[in-house]
Amino acid sequence: MATPFMKGGAVDYGKLKEMVASQVEGGVEGICAVGTSGESPTLNHAEHHEVVEKTIEYAAGKALIVAGTGSNSTAEAVSLTKAAISMGGADATLQVTPYYNKPNAQGLYRHFMTVADLGLPVILYNVPGRAGKEIPLDVVVKLAAHPNIVAIKEAAGSVERVSAIKNVLPDFTVLSGDDSLTLPMISVGAEGVISVASNIIPREMGDMVRLALKGDFVKAREYHAKYYTLFRDLFIDVNPVMVKEALWLMGKFEREFRLPLCQTDDAKLEQMKKTLSETGII
Repeated sequence: MATPFMKGGAVDYGKLKEMVASQVEGGVEGICAVGTSGESPTLNHAEHHEVVEKTIEYAAGKALIVAGTGSNSTAEAVSLTKAAISMGGADATLQVTPYYNKPNAQGLYRHFMTVADLGLPVILYNVPGRAGKEIPLDVVVKLAAHPNIVAIKEAAGSVERVSAIKNVLPDFTVLSGDDSLTLPMISVGAEGVISVASNIIPREMGDMVRLALKGDFVKAREYHAKYYTLFRDLFIDVNPVMVKEALWLMGKFEREFRLPLCQTDDAKLEQMKKTLSETGII
C-alpha cells in the first residue's frame, strides 16, 4: 500500500485510513504497510511505526497485516520488527534482501534467521533489482526450515525462479512480486501476489488471483488482458512514483513525494492518464 503525504510532506493519516478502507472493501486478504510502494526508505522510524500501527487500527481485523520492517542492517530490521510485534495485530513481516552491502550467503542466512527468531512470521522478499543481490536458492531452502519463515515474495521477474523454488520446496508459499507476472507465476505454483496495482484496483486484482487459483485461467486472463497496460505503466518510472501519480489522477492522493523521489515527467504522466482512461478507471 502506498503511503499518502499531505502538501508539505507529512504523512496524511486521513488518506491512509481511506486507502485501508478501499482495500478492505475491495476484498483483499492482506495489506502490506511500509513496503516499497509505501516509500519506506524516506519514512523516519517514528513514522514507520505509526503507519504500521494506524494500518492495523484502520483495518480492524478485516484483513491480514504484513509490516514491512526490513533493512540492510540486521539491528535495524530487528528494531523495526520488535516495534511491529509490540503493537499487536501484525500477522507477518516482509523482510527485504539486505541492500547495498550485498552480504554473502552466510550473512543472508544469519540476517533472516535473526529476524525469524523474534517470533513474527516472515515473508522473504527477493528483489535483486533493488537489493543488488538475490537470495540464493540453497539459502531459501535452509531458511524455509525455520517455522517462522513462511513465504517468499518473488520480484526478480522470473517465472523460472518460482518453478525452481517449488521443485525443491513444494509446500513453501511463493507470492508474485510483479503484477504482470502473477498469472504465469500462479500457473507454476505461486499462491498470490503482493501487488502494486491493488492500490488502484483491489477488487479486480483479487478476482484475477482467485480465479487463477481455482484453475479458471480463461477468465483470469480476461482481467490480465484488460489491466496489462496498467501493470506495465506502473513501472515506466520507478515505483512508487507512477502508482502515486495514478492515485493523484484518481483524486485519492496529493501529488507529494519525498526526495529523492519526485513527480514524473509530463510524457509519463500523460501516458498514465491515458491508460487509466482506457481501462475505465477514470
